[in-house]
Amino acid sequence: MLFLVGALLVLGVVLGAVTHVPVAVSAVGGIAIGLWLALFAVRERLAGRLGRSDRSHGGLR
Repeated sequence: MLFLVGALLVLGVVLGAVTHVPVAVSAVGGIAIGLWLALFAVRERLAGRLGRSDRSHGGLR
């Protein structure tokens, strides 16, 4: 429960900061996060198809 409260607090701070920066900066940040998530999804999908998982090694490299 404490983790959820902390996550919501951080989300509120980030959203508050976004309202004070220009739209172009927010858009670039959003695109960067979207690309990062897309690359992560592709990496996870490829790892699943190859039968490998980072979790089998403890999650750390």
